[in-house]
Amino acid sequence: MRRDRLMEGEVAQRLLGAVMEQARSQQLLSEEPFTVDGTILEAGASRNSFVPKDPPPAVGTGARGSKCLRDTQESKTDPPARLYKKNAASEAKPSYLGQGMIENRNGLVVAACATQSSTTAEREAALAMLDEMGQRPEKVPRAEPRIALGADQLYRERKFIEGLRRRRVAPHVAEYQPSAKWPNFLSEAERTDPGFAVSRKKRKRVERVFGWGKLNSLMRKLKWHGLRRADWFFRLLTAAHNLARMAKLIPAP
Repeated sequence: MRRDRLMEGEVAQRLLGAVMEQARSQQLLSEEPFTVDGTILEAGASRNSFVPKDPPPAVGTGARGSKCLRDTQESKTDPPARLYKKNAASEAKPSYLGQGMIENRNGLVVAACATQSSTTAEREAALAMLDEMGQRPEKVPRAEPRIALGADQLYRERKFIEGLRRRRVAPHVAEYQPSAKWPNFLSEAERTDPGFAVSRKKRKRVERVFGWGKLNSLMRKLKWHGLRRADWFFRLLTAAHNLARMAKLIPAP
């Protein structure tokens, strides 16, 4: 099919890259700080399509290896989709996760991808997107942090914070009140960084991208099955968001 050929050619990723280059030529992209977040992409599979896995996994993806619905159930029509919910009050639905990273000045998306749903997927995707942007630990010189990354409390985890530091990225990650069960991992210098408060104010901007997609497009519920198609569509959608945003930012001739 024509759509499959487009996916094989990585057209969505190339389009996002081309749009970013255009934004850079118009001086619309700032180099720091950035904000990252994830959103649920409801899959096209129905809840009734899920059946118990055979054989079931020995270890789950929940806390301390506990088994969740996404570990024990699998869709017959869309196997990569997982039953997932972001909080205890919501209903577990067949889903993927859309991951987006924006620059804070104009709210333009600089990196995006879709992943399977899990409690660690957002943090893993954030580090992977930083690597794609040239922030791999082995490639970043040993110096003061070059960029900062804002994120909500779901990213407050030791391994993620340490991953940012290895990439010379200042962690502007929101914190809860510290407790024995939920310690905080930022240093006092990171917590009192003058840019920390600014990142906190700008953090909601990334949610506008997701809100724009779910209000005006097919992102509310995916029409296609498979992680590859979900990823292709989500990248294409973020490129469209950037184009719509740039149309408002670039002055008319």
